[in-house]
Amino acid sequence: MFTKIKNYLVIMMLAGMSLMALVFFIVVLIYPTLPNVSHLQQYRPKEPLQVFSKEGLLIAEFGEERRNHVLIKHVPQKMINAILAIEDRRFFEHPGIDIIGVLRAALKNISGQGHEGASTITMQVARNFFLSSERTFKRKINEILLAIKIENSLSKEEILELYINQIYLGQRAFGFSAAANTYFNKSLAELNLAESALLAGLPKAPSRYNPLVNPELAIQRQQAVLRSMLRHGYIDNATYQIALEEAIDLRDSVSKRELKADYVAEMVRQELYAEFGEGIYTSGLKVFTTIKKRNQIYANRAVQNNFIHYMIRNGLTPPENFMNLEAKDYQDDKARNKHLLQQLRLIPTYGDFIPGVVLSAQPLQITALLKNGQQINIYKRGLKLVQEDFRIEEEGERLIKPGVVMRFVKNRGVWHVTQLPEVESSLISMDPQTGAIVALVGGFDFYRNKYNHVTQAQRQPGSIFKPFIYSAALEKGLNAATLVNDGYLYITAAELNSSENWEPQNYNEKFSGPVRLREGLAKSKNLVAIRVLKHIGPKYAQDYVSRFGFDPKKHQPYLSMALGVGEVTAMEMVSAYSVFANGGYLKKPYFIEKIIDSKGRKVKLSSALMNAEVPRIIDPRNAFIMTDMLKEVINTGTARKAKRLKRSDIAGKTGTTNNLIDAWFAGYNPDIVTVTWMGFPQPKPLGNKETGSRAALPIWIDYMEPILEDYPVKMLVEPEGILPLKVKESDGTLAGVNEPGIYEYFYDEFLPQNNAYFMIN
Repeated sequence: MFTKIKNYLVIMMLAGMSLMALVFFIVVLIYPTLPNVSHLQQYRPKEPLQVFSKEGLLIAEFGEERRNHVLIKHVPQKMINAILAIEDRRFFEHPGIDIIGVLRAALKNISGQGHEGASTITMQVARNFFLSSERTFKRKINEILLAIKIENSLSKEEILELYINQIYLGQRAFGFSAAANTYFNKSLAELNLAESALLAGLPKAPSRYNPLVNPELAIQRQQAVLRSMLRHGYIDNATYQIALEEAIDLRDSVSKRELKADYVAEMVRQELYAEFGEGIYTSGLKVFTTIKKRNQIYANRAVQNNFIHYMIRNGLTPPENFMNLEAKDYQDDKARNKHLLQQLRLIPTYGDFIPGVVLSAQPLQITALLKNGQQINIYKRGLKLVQEDFRIEEEGERLIKPGVVMRFVKNRGVWHVTQLPEVESSLISMDPQTGAIVALVGGFDFYRNKYNHVTQAQRQPGSIFKPFIYSAALEKGLNAATLVNDGYLYITAAELNSSENWEPQNYNEKFSGPVRLREGLAKSKNLVAIRVLKHIGPKYAQDYVSRFGFDPKKHQPYLSMALGVGEVTAMEMVSAYSVFANGGYLKKPYFIEKIIDSKGRKVKLSSALMNAEVPRIIDPRNAFIMTDMLKEVINTGTARKAKRLKRSDIAGKTGTTNNLIDAWFAGYNPDIVTVTWMGFPQPKPLGNKETGSRAALPIWIDYMEPILEDYPVKMLVEPEGILPLKVKESDGTLAGVNEPGIYEYFYDEFLPQNNAYFMIN
């Protein structure tokens, strides 16, 4: 008996010594090597760069992780309760290690009642910030010791705040605030209890319980959270029953973008990268642009609609893909569609142009299966693109047949069959009083072609360049009533400093004889513009147009400059036209309204643009008369389609280059100026009659029609030193009191001599 007691004491002594050795090992050798946790008090997570509209709608996010840091005082109590109920209900009682929880978990694991972890919230914080995910005894010891160290350095509220902002919850979302936005498109404060419980269940296994991937498992886990909340007194039975039935409003897509303005987002990214470098992607900077939601939505829609109309006018091209519907012995349509969807998912969606496979094709109806699994019918109104194809008698020769892959767009409740365009288009809209860009579309789709046709594309402006030549002419003493000969013109090679003679033509290859300057601009007479330029001198005109921001090197002092054969960007053009719209000031376009850092402080760019004190570059009388003349373009000239807007304050100019390669329209009133363009990325003819009036003006009209509803009719204020005088239409001279005539505006020092016949020949 004595021997047994002795052996027992020896064993106990050895065990005690081992335990003491272990404690000594931990305290003396491991604890001092643990990382310093004091910096957690100043911790700020790596947050992405976010780009917003003027109103605060998210346009884009740049960074690998979705984060949105939130202070603990702003976290709803129901969210905190849900987290504590399922993760660590004794969080506010234990010192970082929950001994009771460890024993409970051990008993459950030994008894086979299920696997249960014993990590506290503090231990999870230690693991997430300092340790790897390897499952070893040493790592677990480090985790426990770090938890104790964290508890000694931070308050419970600070630890909980770190956890709520750092824990990974799937879909690249770190923290509960980012997850609320990612899964529900809501802030934490907007979540109901059911949604809060669903998020609280994610830390255990974010991929397994992802509601977008495994909705059934996510609901099972959410219900476990709600039961735990009920069991531990966080909610009563009535609240529990209501939560089980509450709606869980998952967003359709994990993309957080709330407004499509991808080209603008890229402009912002480039601007900030040039200023701050790689650090922008983890900076948490919030950039508020000048883009307005309503303007951008209508700009996107106008450009998209014009692509569809252009393709309808110019005909069907070969479909982008074909799927053999008879390739397999499908048991039924469901099995066939499942196979087709697997193939369709490999085809990218661009904007609203959804890929789909044609299941049946008849002249009055096409049935198609879309990439999103929806089966749709397209009827007569949506079949305009394929009508000519259906007129081909031999079905085998038709392009549209079952199995072809087309694109489908829903516009105003009607599905349209269409294709991806080969052509490109752009729109930029600006406040001419400030230079703030309110809408910008750089092309068909940023993710198909990142080339920005507003800022990067150097294109010939064609006839939208003529107003700047006419503006120069006004400064040289001409006026809107000046007669110019719209007749045959022959220019020798010597005059051109060229090897060839030149016989320029009007677009319609017809001549009108003597016309007033106003009519020459309204009807875009090439021969009038050339004679005007010849009269004032190409070198003078080159110097003059540089006032508007044009690079004189790209507009050489030749007579062909009158036809817009130089190079411009749409960004330059919107700025130049703003000079007429605002009475003579060159406002540089800008797109960044303000930048806020992760602590809520304003950040200044070294390249920040200040437009408040820009000098006047042309006489206000010039801007007034040019606007009056450009109104005539809409009233009687090449932009008569815009008369449907029934606005007396709009002015503008169409532009078409040689061989119909570029189509433009620039138009404005004193509150908004918008430039639209269409052309192929690699310049080539747009097609028969695809002029600025046909290919670009409709974009402008579709955009401006709803936007102008926000602006009352507003005229430029008539400046001092300008006189409205009655002139004879026949020769542009002053009319007598009883003579018929029309009123024109004149600089008071450039009045026409009465009875003097003056015509540029």
